[in-house]
Amino acid sequence: MEKENQTSVSEFLLLGFSSWPGHQGLLFALFLCLYLTGLFGNLLILLAIGSNNHLHTPMYFFLANLSLVDLCLPSATVPKMLLNIQTKSQSISYPGCLAQMYFCMMFANMDNFLLTVMAYDRFVAICHPLHYTTIMTPCLCTSLVAFSWVIATFNPLLHTLMMARLHFCSENIIHHFFCDINSLLPLSCSDTSLNQLMVLSVVGLIFVVPSVCILASYGRIVSAVMKITSMEGKLKAFSTCGSHLALVILFYGAIAGIYMSPSSNHSTEKDSAASVIFMVVAPVLNPFIYSLRNNELKGTLKKTLGQSKICSK
Repeated sequence: MEKENQTSVSEFLLLGFSSWPGHQGLLFALFLCLYLTGLFGNLLILLAIGSNNHLHTPMYFFLANLSLVDLCLPSATVPKMLLNIQTKSQSISYPGCLAQMYFCMMFANMDNFLLTVMAYDRFVAICHPLHYTTIMTPCLCTSLVAFSWVIATFNPLLHTLMMARLHFCSENIIHHFFCDINSLLPLSCSDTSLNQLMVLSVVGLIFVVPSVCILASYGRIVSAVMKITSMEGKLKAFSTCGSHLALVILFYGAIAGIYMSPSSNHSTEKDSAASVIFMVVAPVLNPFIYSLRNNELKGTLKKTLGQSKICSK
């Protein structure tokens, strides 16, 4: 009864990096640099793929969607973080917190689904190269991406609506740099058992099932590559999926560090650092990982940059 009589919370305080009070200027410069670099890199990838007809293939179609998501995912958290650092404020409104939670979940889910779809694409390319064009048709590719967007949109909407029905009393401190669902639930003075069950079941399925699919795809890929007699052929086959594998390790490594490590190993600093990796650093590295390992894309980017320089003159 005492909690019910308390005033409802109208805003939350994000204390993710408050333990570094003397380094706020450095954090501002670092995150601003990462954010702008990610925007520039992913916009270049989208521009390069859109301007070159030779890149209108399933692999680059998925990569274009990944770059679009990687434009949006940091945008859900970094601008607000930079504003709070600049204004020396740690607050975020209640509606803003729910909106941030929704978009973070949506784009993180979409990242997850696209990595899974790209793993299937690499599986077909290596294990069934003669049938690649007949399997990976434009209709199938569009359907896979559209289905991913539908799930990524409606799943966090369910969590957000369930969060909106909860009551928040006096406690409004979030020990994170963004409104994470696992940080918000303990602050509620309502019964959150149903919300926690949904997080464990739905979120678990959304990350476990795709990760199993990725492991199965790479298991078949490794098996097929090992049957190739020449070392040059093996290296060429592995090189076609090296960039994707690097993104998978970066993304799932950070996820595992947050949600799959023992609770005794958790701390505000560790969780914030792991979240920064998959929500800020990974979207920045994605275009560079793909462009540096892909000569066709690298050539298109050079032409695009060259044309932009000529136009500017």
